[in-house]
Amino acid sequence: MKPTYTLALAALLACAPLTRASAAAPAAAPAASVPVTTPDAARVKAVQAMLAAMQTEKMMRSVAGASRYANEEQRASVFAKLDKVPPQEIYQRLALPVARVIGVETANELAAFYGSDYGKRVLQQTYNSRASMFPPEPPVPNAAEKKMLKRPELVQARKELAAADATVRHEAFMLLQAIIKK
Repeated sequence: MKPTYTLALAALLACAPLTRASAAAPAAAPAASVPVTTPDAARVKAVQAMLAAMQTEKMMRSVAGASRYANEEQRASVFAKLDKVPPQEIYQRLALPVARVIGVETANELAAFYGSDYGKRVLQQTYNSRASMFPPEPPVPNAAEKKMLKRPELVQARKELAAADATVRHEAFMLLQAIIKK
C-alpha cells in the first residue's frame, strides 16, 4: 500500500469512533469536582475525613518505602521520623493541597465507601499485600456491596480519585520531604 493511502486510511479510522461516540453520548453524568486554588473550610474538612477513612498514614509509609535512600540508616531514620508524626497531623497537613482537586461530594462519598466493610477490605488488601508484578485481585463483594459499587455517585467519586491519584501521591511525597527536613 502506498504511504498516502495508508495515512488517509489511518485518518479515517481515527475519526470514525469520534462520530459514533458523539451520537451515543450519555444523557447526564454526575458533575465532576472542579479544581480550585483556595478551597473553603467545608471542603478541607470533608477531604480530611476522607484521608482519615483512607488511612493515608499507611500511604505515606508506602511513599517512603518507594523512595530511594543512600543507605539503610537513612531509610531507618526516615521511617522513625514518619512514625513520630501522628495520623491526625498527616490528615490535616495533606487536606489543604488535596482539597484543591477533590470536591466535597467526592470526599464525602469516598469517606463513606472506605468506612464500609468492603472499603476496609480494599484498604487492608492495598496496604497489607506484598509487592508483586501484577496488582492483586480486589476483594469479592457480596450482593449489597455490589449494589453499593454501582451507585453513580460512588462510581464518579472513584473516577475522580483515580484521576487525582498522581496529585495525591505527589502531595504525600512533598509532605514526606517536609517531615524529613524537620
